[in-house]
Amino acid sequence: MRALALYGALGSLVLTTLTAAPADALVPHRTHAPGGYAEMLGAEEAAREADAEGIRFGTCPEAEGLPAPFECGTVSVPLDYAHPHGKHISLTVSRGRATGPESGRQGALVFNPGGPGGSGMFFPLLAAIPQWQNLAKAYDFIGYAPRGVGRSAPLSCVSPESSVKAPTQAPEHPSAAYKRKKVAEARAYAQSCARRAGSDLQHFTSLNNARDLDVLRAALGERRLTYMGASYGTYFGALYATLFPGHVRRMVFDSVVDPDPKKIWYRSNLNQSAAFETRWSDWRHWVARHDDVYHLGRTAQQVLASYERAGRRLARKPAGKVGPGELQAALLQVGYTDSYWARSANALSAYLRGDAKSLRAIAEPDAAGAVASENSNAVYTAVECNDVRWPRSWKKWDRDNTRLARRAPFETWQNAWLNLPCAFWKAPSQRPLDVRAAHGALPPTLLLAAERDAATPYPGALELRRRLAGSALVTERGAGTHGIGGGPNRCVNRYLDTYLLTGAVPARDATCAPRREPAATRGKQAQPAAS
Repeated sequence: MRALALYGALGSLVLTTLTAAPADALVPHRTHAPGGYAEMLGAEEAAREADAEGIRFGTCPEAEGLPAPFECGTVSVPLDYAHPHGKHISLTVSRGRATGPESGRQGALVFNPGGPGGSGMFFPLLAAIPQWQNLAKAYDFIGYAPRGVGRSAPLSCVSPESSVKAPTQAPEHPSAAYKRKKVAEARAYAQSCARRAGSDLQHFTSLNNARDLDVLRAALGERRLTYMGASYGTYFGALYATLFPGHVRRMVFDSVVDPDPKKIWYRSNLNQSAAFETRWSDWRHWVARHDDVYHLGRTAQQVLASYERAGRRLARKPAGKVGPGELQAALLQVGYTDSYWARSANALSAYLRGDAKSLRAIAEPDAAGAVASENSNAVYTAVECNDVRWPRSWKKWDRDNTRLARRAPFETWQNAWLNLPCAFWKAPSQRPLDVRAAHGALPPTLLLAAERDAATPYPGALELRRRLAGSALVTERGAGTHGIGGGPNRCVNRYLDTYLLTGAVPARDATCAPRREPAATRGKQAQPAAS
């Protein structure tokens, strides 16, 4: 489930709860228990050592793009929590100090933007954004790169150069020959991950991300954690709340991953593909309402025909390194955030008029970003494949995705190919933790969700609210942007600020009217698209 939160503003005590761990967290599964006794003790010891060691903050490396007065440092965590005195890895951490008076400061706010494979090192930069300034006065903004990401013991499965394959195809109903090719590629990728990472590979998991978060809490000198996670960050945040409820001060879950163990991760991806079809339809209806601007069709079906015409043309003659696959990936972004709607419509319209510059700008792979992209994909794959045993039968994958593609063709097969290495994964798999928190075990938590979110469909927020007693859900009605906290919706931000500044959640679930629909902005020399 590629669910990186898109925050458009930037482009977008010691463990005391062992007895509260759910029973199935202590049951061995294959080679080790995901929430097992040894790992729990190892996490307790690692947090003790981190509390004593702290973090030595200093000037950030140039690669982080964080000028003074922002600071960077590292925190050491065990690769394997069952062996806390074995191999350690270093996670990079960033800090922007609270801007308000000392009397109003509340400690550290730790942020994760999602993934798996996303880095939150940029988070201190958000303090300059008006929507975040109330929180920035009270909190040190703490970002970090989870294990495997960026400079945090970076994981790689293939060479970055070989990972950039463009132009590519993206058939919505692939042939048997094309499927055989993708199966072979997925098997080779899984083998390459195992070969490159060796025995370390099995330790890149959501549960270890949750344990790392507790070590980070201790290293920051925080008795209890204040945390905001978006997208995938909500999932291992929920694991944290289950494993370490006594360590939680306040937690925000923005754009919620469904934590139901039966959904992690195979079923989640099928649900996501179905939800993207709905959001893809939202964009096409919007474009059709603005046919006087984009000239892509007066109905959603006509807009779809324009998209398909562009795909056929790119299949015959790519625009630079943009083929049908790159077109699909670029327009997939409209499902994440409506801030991409006008730009994408303009690029598609211009391309059909014979001008490919705008399309290439949004769709062509960036060679300069190949290392980061390959690293992100490697971490994404490792975490999701390690978290649970995926179906091993290609027949099941083929049957389920063929059936789904009949009604949701836009993302289904591309999503399947992204995750298919998990069918051939060699590292030991885990059993997903059954996320739970009874009344009184966990402080109130705040959930934020857009009703039409495609990357993390809305039922996931309802499921997590049900599992975390005392939680409250704020819904942005009729909206579909992924990652809504700190965005343009003032209603959502009032609930977010109130909670993080006072700890108060709504007495009952709350709703906010949707943000304004994006304006239809005209590209240069907009003309009707050729049929």
